[in-house]
Order: sequence, then C-alpha cells, then structure tokens
Amino acid sequence: MDLNKIYNMDCLEGLKSLEDKSIDLVLTSPPYDNLRTYEGIGDEWNFTAFTTIAEQLFRVLKDNGVIVWVVGDATIDGCETGTSFKQALHFVSLGLNLHDTMIYYKDNPCPIGGSNRYYQSFEYMFILSKGAPKTFNALTEPRRNKWNDTRTERVRYVQRNADGSTVKKSVKINTEDPKRRNVWCYTMGQSDHTGHPAVFPYKLALDHICSWSNKGDVVLDPFMGSGTTAMACAQMGRKFIGFEKNVNYYKAANERLRKFTGPFRIYGNIGIE
Repeated sequence: MDLNKIYNMDCLEGLKSLEDKSIDLVLTSPPYDNLRTYEGIGDEWNFTAFTTIAEQLFRVLKDNGVIVWVVGDATIDGCETGTSFKQALHFVSLGLNLHDTMIYYKDNPCPIGGSNRYYQSFEYMFILSKGAPKTFNALTEPRRNKWNDTRTERVRYVQRNADGSTVKKSVKINTEDPKRRNVWCYTMGQSDHTGHPAVFPYKLALDHICSWSNKGDVVLDPFMGSGTTAMACAQMGRKFIGFEKNVNYYKAANERLRKFTGPFRIYGNIGIE
C-alpha cells in the first residue's frame, strides 16, 4: 500500500494488507460502546471485532513501536462497562506493555453524568509498547513549583539568625522546565463541518506524534475518521496511512487534507482522491 494516503476500506481488510512490523506508531480512537453513533458502524463493532483488529495491530507494529489507544466507557444501567480496560488488558495478553495510562481531560465537557453522578470529563489514553518504546521525545510544561523537580543546581546563600550570627547554606533549585504530567487537558474537538461525531483535538494528535515518533516514521490510524491524525503527520514530517470505511467521513478527511494550510513537511506525495 502507498503511504501518505487514506483508504476507503474496512480497517481489518486494510491491516491484513500491511507487512509485518511496518508501523512505528499507531494513534487512534476506536468506536467504543455506544457513546457515539457512527454511520455504517453497528452491532458488528464489539469485543470480538476488537480482538481481531488488536491482533493485526500487534502484527504490523514494529518492535519497540507504540500504540496510543484513546478510548472511554459508556455507563449502562448505572454501571460503567469497563471496556477500555478490557481492551488494554487484551493488548497486554498479546505481548504489549501497558507503558502508561494517560488521561485526556476535556476543559469543555458535555454535561453528561446523571442525577447521582459527577459529570464525565475525561477519556483514557493507553500507551502500549512492543518492548520499551524506541522513541520518547519528552514534552515539558512550565514549572509550577521551583522545588519539585530533580533537574536542579545548588545555590549558596548566607542565613542571618536572630542573634546576629550568620551561617552559610545551600539549596537545590530547578534549572529546566519539568516533563509534562500524564494528564493532558484539551478543548474537545469540533466537527469542522465533517459530520463526524468525535473529532479528537488536533493538538492531542500533534503531542502524541511528537512524543512517540521521529521524522520519517510511519504512523497508522486504522479509524481515520475526519483525518486529524493524517493532518498532524503532515505537519510533523511523519509518513501516514489510514483506513476509513465510511465514505462520507473518508471524503471529508480528504477535503480537510486538501484545504490544510500546515507546512506539509512530509516524505513523498500525499495521495488525496
């Protein structure tokens, strides 16, 4: 299959056409439970379908590659399904490491929670790796407290006591911004007039692509939706491949790529149909 292209096909069929260990990073948000209504996706998306796709993702992922699996749970009859953790643990049973359990915190969540529950405002971002991740480009955040990080230098000063005596002391302080914490806050993605019900934030895609891959790496999104992962790859100089079975979302994703004004520092041509 050609790279830098979105294919209008079922992801399972698309995955079967990829070579073993050909993908550096998988970044995707699959359909989950009944939290969204997707055109063309009905009862065929269930845990059995997930396990089949998970096996293919394990096969095509390179050694030391990473899967970023963005997922949430529905609440049915007062009980959360736990599908997200069932999926994460199934990936582990295939031989992947659950490298990190991250949180996508929404700063503008829909007021969903029921009369006896707090509003739901996050999704999981499971970081799964085939061995130790080969790439980790740590993102940083501004220091909140200058005493709370290990990357420090010692500063000496003189303390004057109440009786007039002095004593020389030293203290360690930060010299760099610390690594970002694993709870990331974004504004929920908007539809961008694509008709897709769950566009994840563009910045979320950029941040994960930057963290777990390098320029020239191949990034796969098997549930490409409105094309956010492809656009982020184009901006960050990564190759991409994606599958989207719904023809309307597929067309919308290609239209977004066509109109995208980012720098497109990619390797090879973009296959826009």
